[in-house]
Amino acid sequence: MEQRDELPYRYPIVEVFGPTVQGEGLLVGRLSLFVRLGGCDYRCCWCDTMYAVDARQYAHTWQRMTLDEVVAAVQALASPPVLVTLSGGNPAIHPLAPLVRRLRSLGYAVACETQGSIACEWFRELDVLVLSPKPPSAGQITPVEAVRACVQVAPDETHLKIVVFGREDYLYARAMFEAFPHLPAVIQLGTPTELQTPQELVQHYRDLTALVLRWLHEDRLYRVRLLPQLHRVLFEATQGV
Repeated sequence: MEQRDELPYRYPIVEVFGPTVQGEGLLVGRLSLFVRLGGCDYRCCWCDTMYAVDARQYAHTWQRMTLDEVVAAVQALASPPVLVTLSGGNPAIHPLAPLVRRLRSLGYAVACETQGSIACEWFRELDVLVLSPKPPSAGQITPVEAVRACVQVAPDETHLKIVVFGREDYLYARAMFEAFPHLPAVIQLGTPTELQTPQELVQHYRDLTALVLRWLHEDRLYRVRLLPQLHRVLFEATQGV
């Protein structure tokens, strides 16, 4: 019986966009293209990209693209050596080694952000890995053991970024920072999805910053950086102003 060649893998692409500024973590402010992949193993209650998470509701809007098609979409937006950030959903659920290798062979730098729930060997081939384990407020906590497995296959430049909405999240972040003292650490101020105006956003950031700064000082966690979501401030909060 004649064996048929397997069809090329098609990535569920939600969007390819940029260049724009990276809005979170230690890459904040850096120019980047984004490749957002659909699908996720988590369902965070404050997720702001559910259109890239819930396949049952949104998969019909995702484009099924081959490796060559994804690379062509990136090349159409910007030339290397611009940073390409693989986002989601959770990119770690996909076999991205061929895409990472192709992009890097063309001269692009490649970063990936994941919640650290799934360790992938292709993490080693990235330029930057951002581990963003989910705290209690998400409704689904990333265990330290899962993050440790990711760290074991992580590239040299790996960042730890944890969203904090309140005290319980902060205690989770503190424990995670203590478990991985060699990783650069960021507390990302949580942003409620229901905020409607720039004034509400600014006041929320001020109030939460005051709390987190006090906690960081009390615990002498002076290596930790505290950041808002820059893209929310620059783009969403300024609409209509």
